[in-house]
Amino acid sequence: MEKRHPNHPGEMGTDAALAERERTSDELNARARAVGLLREAGVPFVVGGAYAYATYTGIYRDTKDLDLFPRKADAARALEVLEKDGWRTERTDEVWLYKAFKGEYFVDFIFSSGNGVAVVDDEWFEHARTSTIFGHECLVAPAEEMIWSKAFVVERERFDGADVNHLILKAGKQMDWERLMRRFDRYWEVLLSHLMMFRFAYPSETQLIPDWVMAELMRRTLDSMRDGGWAQKLCRGNLVSKVNYHVDIHHWGFGDGRAWDENERRQGGERGEGSELEDSIGGSR
Repeated sequence: MEKRHPNHPGEMGTDAALAERERTSDELNARARAVGLLREAGVPFVVGGAYAYATYTGIYRDTKDLDLFPRKADAARALEVLEKDGWRTERTDEVWLYKAFKGEYFVDFIFSSGNGVAVVDDEWFEHARTSTIFGHECLVAPAEEMIWSKAFVVERERFDGADVNHLILKAGKQMDWERLMRRFDRYWEVLLSHLMMFRFAYPSETQLIPDWVMAELMRRTLDSMRDGGWAQKLCRGNLVSKVNYHVDIHHWGFGDGRAWDENERRQGGERGEGSELEDSIGGSR
């Protein structure tokens, strides 16, 4: 029987069986073995992806892989552990992703968002929840860091905005909004865009976003309007989509926003400084 596309509405719901209905026992056993081997070897990671999403939201969906979030150095260790068990491994992208394959089944080791912004650091572990995954008690990525990572996925074929909305809906009351604001730092417009979409989707639940958060983000919006547009002709769209802004950068004369941003982060650029953010948070409530 032909499998339905994982994003088909029939593949998502509150029935936990949806997470495994389309998967074979061999595939599930491979995932469980990977988790067990890494835990035995003492490789630190937090579980992300569909399993973490279900932990917070109670929404289950079919997933073709297992997403584990280690620090980058530990991702390399994870590959070594699984290689010894006969897995084929690859360093897919040094910015954010390694993979390990057991036949046709695979595990993703994600150590940053694809744009290099949401790097897995100590806070992913300090604020993680615990949950039983494949019979092992595992750390699960914090809701705040999941939102931080998912907010930058704005492709034609994949948009994680609904995931962000559901995480706010189900975890917003318990979230550390100060940390979330700090995480977005120089990308506050991205956070604001998602919060506005949440307010549109759930007009009866807007209280889940603290008033001081919206007030601070709207203040920055007004300040940016007063300041006017940047003098530099720049497109930062490729921080949220690898393909949709190719024309802008390669044909319309816009500067490469991702390359600019990477350089700014290395140099400690002026726009969106963390110190400015912390000062504004402290005085905005």
